[in-house]
Amino acid sequence: MAGKGKVGIIGSGLIGRSFSMLFASVGYTVVLYDNVPTQIENALKETEKELKALEAKGLLRGKLNASQQFALISGTTDIKVLVKDAIFIQECIPERLDWKQALYKQLDEVVEEQTILSSSTSTFLPSLFSKDLKHQSNVLVSHPVNPPYYVPLVEVVPAPWTKPEVVQKTRAIMEEIGQKPVVLSREIEGFVLNRIQYAILNETWRLVDSGIVDVKDVDSVMSDGLGMRYAFLGPLETAHLNAEGMTNYFERYTNTMYAVSQTMGPTPKMEGPTAVEIAKQLEVMVPLDKLAERRNYRDNCLTQLSILKKKLNE
Repeated sequence: MAGKGKVGIIGSGLIGRSFSMLFASVGYTVVLYDNVPTQIENALKETEKELKALEAKGLLRGKLNASQQFALISGTTDIKVLVKDAIFIQECIPERLDWKQALYKQLDEVVEEQTILSSSTSTFLPSLFSKDLKHQSNVLVSHPVNPPYYVPLVEVVPAPWTKPEVVQKTRAIMEEIGQKPVVLSREIEGFVLNRIQYAILNETWRLVDSGIVDVKDVDSVMSDGLGMRYAFLGPLETAHLNAEGMTNYFERYTNTMYAVSQTMGPTPKMEGPTAVEIAKQLEVMVPLDKLAERRNYRDNCLTQLSILKKKLNE
């Protein structure tokens, strides 16, 4: 059952637990590392509970049952136990550059030559925490979308010194565990997903700030409009289909798009009265004590959407 080899996961929060489940779903032996023993115990309990809940709903990924998958996952507070014989390590600690730099320095001392060191960071360029390492050519970013078990995209981002074969192997591993990797040719601030997400958030801010629409309506534009088609097609293919091909789209809309874009104004800094107002409206839509309930709704929607996409694409 556990013939695929060993994968290490660092950090036992939501992202770490999700990755543990993804690797176990295809038969990897998974060791979950945290420096707080109670964190490990809680993470293992939560993981077992989630695997069984997914199985009960018929949503469990992979061919192994929930008990078989959970049997592949163990925990440790010893970094040497974590790295021994690991082919791949996915780091999922909080977004603090000083913490990541300290951790990778620690890993660099004990990790084996063949082990790929992969970070879940959504913020930091891989060069920032790998530049002084002996094993720097084995370090890269594999940035998932939250929650990774329900959203398959992973951005694979190499540092300038990451070996091409490490990038290729990481892509293959991500595909093997059922994710959808996209590989960046080089590191860039914000990677790709957040650069696009920030462009959307910046314009939604401007529209609310200038009183054109409220928070509920601007979100509806995405969830009931753009998002419905973007769930199946990207913005470029959408444009290609909305005209007689992309050349025709450019002929029709280039001038309009440019003129409208010129009116969008400078990049806003999201603070001050508008930040207070947006937060206030969102707390009416989803009160803070209902966030967990709404996240469950989101995860269920994403799961059902994944099933539908898989069915339609078969």
